[in-house]
Amino acid sequence: MHLSSLTLKGFKSFASATTLRLEPGITAVVGPNGSGKSNVVDAIAWVLGEQGAKSLRGGKMEDVIFAGTAGRPALGRAEVTLTIDNTDGALPIAYTEVSITRRMYRSGESEYEINGDKVRLLDVQELLSDSGIGREMHVIVGQGQLDAVLSGRPEDRRAFIEEAAGVLKHRKRKEKALRKLDGMQANLDRLADLTAELRRQLKPLGRQAEVARRAAGVQADLRDARLRLLADDLVQLRDALDKDVADETAARERRTAVEQTLAVVSRREAELESGLAESAPRLAAASDTWYRLSALTERFRGVASLAAERSRHLSAAAPETTAGRDPDQLDAEADRVEANETELAAGLEAERTRLAGVVAERGRLEAALTEAERAWVAAARALADRREGLARLSGEVAAARSRVTAGQAEIERLALAAAEAAERAERAADLLADRRSSVAEQEDSDVALVTAHQDAVAAHAAAAKAVTELTAAERAAERDRASWQARRDALALGLAPVDGAAAVLGAGLPGVLGPVAERLTVHPGDEVALAAALGGMAEAVVVAGVADAAAALERLRTTDGGRAGLLVTGGLPPVPRDGWPELPGGSRWALDAVTAPEELRPALARALERVALVPDLPSAVELVATHPRVRAVTADGDLLGADWALGGQRDAPSNLEVRARVDEAERELEAAITRAASLADELAAARDAARARSAEVDEAQAARQAADRGRSKVAAELAELGAAARSAAAEAERHESARVRAEGSLEAAQLALAGLETRLAEAEAAPVEEEPPTEERDRLRAEVATARQGETEARLAVRTAEERARALHGRAESLRRQARQERAARERAAQARAARQRGAAVAERVRADAELALTALGTSLARAATERDALATERAAGEAELLEVRGRVRAATAELDRLTDEVHRDEVARAEQRLRIEALEGRAAEEYGVDLPTLVAEYGPAAPVPPSPAEVAAAESAGTEAPEPTAYDRAVQERRAARAERDLATLGKVNPLALEEFAALEERHTFLATQLEDLKSTRRDLLTVVREVDDRIHDVFAAAYADVAREFEAVFATLFPGGQGRLVLTEPDSMLTTGIEVEARPPGKKVKRLSLLSGGERSLTAVALLVAIFRARPSPFYVLDEVEAALDDVNLGRLLTLVEQLRSTSQLIVITHQKRTMEIADALYGVSMRGDGITGVISQRLRELPAA
Repeated sequence: MHLSSLTLKGFKSFASATTLRLEPGITAVVGPNGSGKSNVVDAIAWVLGEQGAKSLRGGKMEDVIFAGTAGRPALGRAEVTLTIDNTDGALPIAYTEVSITRRMYRSGESEYEINGDKVRLLDVQELLSDSGIGREMHVIVGQGQLDAVLSGRPEDRRAFIEEAAGVLKHRKRKEKALRKLDGMQANLDRLADLTAELRRQLKPLGRQAEVARRAAGVQADLRDARLRLLADDLVQLRDALDKDVADETAARERRTAVEQTLAVVSRREAELESGLAESAPRLAAASDTWYRLSALTERFRGVASLAAERSRHLSAAAPETTAGRDPDQLDAEADRVEANETELAAGLEAERTRLAGVVAERGRLEAALTEAERAWVAAARALADRREGLARLSGEVAAARSRVTAGQAEIERLALAAAEAAERAERAADLLADRRSSVAEQEDSDVALVTAHQDAVAAHAAAAKAVTELTAAERAAERDRASWQARRDALALGLAPVDGAAAVLGAGLPGVLGPVAERLTVHPGDEVALAAALGGMAEAVVVAGVADAAAALERLRTTDGGRAGLLVTGGLPPVPRDGWPELPGGSRWALDAVTAPEELRPALARALERVALVPDLPSAVELVATHPRVRAVTADGDLLGADWALGGQRDAPSNLEVRARVDEAERELEAAITRAASLADELAAARDAARARSAEVDEAQAARQAADRGRSKVAAELAELGAAARSAAAEAERHESARVRAEGSLEAAQLALAGLETRLAEAEAAPVEEEPPTEERDRLRAEVATARQGETEARLAVRTAEERARALHGRAESLRRQARQERAARERAAQARAARQRGAAVAERVRADAELALTALGTSLARAATERDALATERAAGEAELLEVRGRVRAATAELDRLTDEVHRDEVARAEQRLRIEALEGRAAEEYGVDLPTLVAEYGPAAPVPPSPAEVAAAESAGTEAPEPTAYDRAVQERRAARAERDLATLGKVNPLALEEFAALEERHTFLATQLEDLKSTRRDLLTVVREVDDRIHDVFAAAYADVAREFEAVFATLFPGGQGRLVLTEPDSMLTTGIEVEARPPGKKVKRLSLLSGGERSLTAVALLVAIFRARPSPFYVLDEVEAALDDVNLGRLLTLVEQLRSTSQLIVITHQKRTMEIADALYGVSMRGDGITGVISQRLRELPAA
């Protein structure tokens, strides 16, 4: 198993699709700083499932997407595909080649694919865990991670060994089981609590069921008695309404006469108001003219003052600003610098000419040396050949002739194979170009799909936000509604009458009209004061007459119902207010702060006679002292009179206060219900819109995914075509290279053959010679060395001249530019002085004109004041007459209101009687579900009363006949209802659904008990699984640790010859939780603490630990990012020895700047950053891989 390719698209600086072909062995990735080398490491970690943005050198995960440059816009997604050769079946998947793809969109969505199928991150992690690649990513050693290996906690170092040993999948299984146990324990506790609670509820619920059976009969008696009493009240009220007739003719005639008088006075009031309205604009215009002239006078006075000040300011001499250096001096200095620059340029050219001559001389001497050495070698070789013998030389000549013949044949074969491969490469390249043109068209449509998807996502997000906001608003409105409803209900409970008042209202007596608090309307804010003024009357019950009050009192006495206050309506004359004093400001009569029905007004007027509402106690004291017959009530409920006072801390709010709060709560409740309904409609519409937007997102996503699948398919086709084209081109290149090498070999063989034949001829003809001389060759070598030294000195002189010329370049132009700026600054200063002189003259002219205007305005202002005073006097006379007419209008209006009230009084009385009848009819329908005809026919006073269910049951148990129906008797029915109420009170609270609830509760208890036993059994099984997993982790980790510790000692000894290093468990007795400490003692040192080691020693120690893990539990591949950057040559050589050893078992991808690391690599990838900010890649294979 090894990585075969890595494709990056839109990942960090790889904006365009870039594919790196990876092969077994060592692949080195090189390039300058900032070119994007480490982005290759980040891409591998990211596609393998890295989730930490900081591990990828970013602030957030979206930072991996290409952010754009000045010439290239930002992309919307990043995609990395890692292809793994799985020929050996190391990965548990039925494919010889596995492609893992991770894709991320700028919207935050992320996707994983395995061989084009969408998967989860967990699927990728589980696929890789068996090959020693886990979430700790120990196979990827990034920049700065070496020190983290040593400085981390012992538990962190344990994680590296666990990952390499494949323990991660066992830990995940254990963690999953433990999570299930945690969730299960909560369910167990909940089930146990529920079962115990149900057992506790069963007994009392059984008792409630028995009480419910007994209460059913009592409730039937109570309902029958109350219906008969209600029917009796209704018949009596209808009879009283038929007899009540009033005469309203005289009152209506008096009201008509007052209305005519009021019409005459109102017309005069309108005439006066019209006249005043006509004079008002003239008075306003005169006043406005006076005000505008006054304002204009002040403005001109200010203008004159400002102009004078401006003139003085501008007339003052402005300080002269001194400029910088003299422009002429700057120009002269620029000329000197330019002359020096020209002189340096001439010197530089001379040095370059001398350098060219030195280089030519050096070349000539090297050529002469080469020729002398060749002659010496030929002479030496001829002598050696002569000595070795002519026979051996003849055999070499024959062998060389055979090689020449074979080389010619091989050249012909390779030329034919190269031509065929080139033809195939050309055909594949044509197909690839055609397919790429179609891909370019498809990419345009893909851009549109991406835009559509992004728009749909944005629209869906906006719709979802609207739904969220409306949901929150609806919930808030619902909370308001529930709050106001609860407040209304709670306050309504406080209005329920107590003691005798409750008995009177519940008895259904004729003539009982209801509580006083419900029939009064109090001005907001005056509830406390009115309750204090009314006293017990605020808690009383309204009755129609004295007879009705006596009947209610008799009822309370006979039924032990307690005591109650009764307010009798009608029969009292109105209270005159003629002698009431005039109240001071801030006070008013209590009778004016309350509105009541006509029949209650006399009694209410007597209760509130001469009662005034005042702000506070000091006002009350002052009012009572002035008018002793007046009683004063403060807003806090304190009552003060000349002979009586009542107040202090209040125990509880009165019925009037509670009724006001109930009315307020009902108004707020209606508003809350309206708001909730409106928001519900808006929320439904928003949800429909959100669903529509979600469907659009799904459609856009589906279209985009379909386009991605099509693009992936096309990419696969392009990859196949590109591979075919590259393969054919590579084959043609290999054949051509082989042919070129064969031609070179043939040429060498031919030259060798010619040389051998010449040597053979010379050897045969030449006499025996002595050793050739070396003096000439040695002399030429010395001259060449001298020439090379001269060349170095000439190059140094050229470089020095270039630096001096570069230092002066542009200095002359800078000085001339500075001179031009200085001249411009001096011209601007002169212009500013002239402008100040002109401004002073203008300001003086403005001051003189303003003084003339002030003189003319003084005359106009006096005329405007005279006209305004005359119009004001005329308007005051009209207003006095209008005031007198309005008093007459008010008097007539008051008389008309009094007569209107008198006319309406009888109408209101009859309307109230009808309302009481309707209330009784509504009560019968709402509380008992009986309509009016049925109520009167079956339960009226004329209908006989049948025996009760209890009497029938008693007769049946005694074996006698049931009693006969009896005639209606109100007292008997009242006692019957009271007895039924006492029986119900004795039974207490009754649960009418107790029987059904008891059966359902018992069934639920049985079901939960069964479920509880099942959960306990499952928990025992999970605990067994956890113990088995712990045993497996213990065994696997112990074996892995022993191997890693052994390898660490060996690797440390290799990296630190003569040193000692070992691994130590922090908790040897607990192999499941123990950490791992590293002890290192370099040669010649006694320290073992890692913090006392040098930077290079720490790096080597971290490398020793990682390599020990690599050797103990090999992984298919490793990625090393500049791990040797801090090492010197000696330590680098030792590290490279270990890397060479790892080559045989694993694939290595090394990010490096070291030349020695590049030399051991099998392939080299060069990474560079183009001018547009996008990373480019080139590759070079350094050696042929051995055959598989």
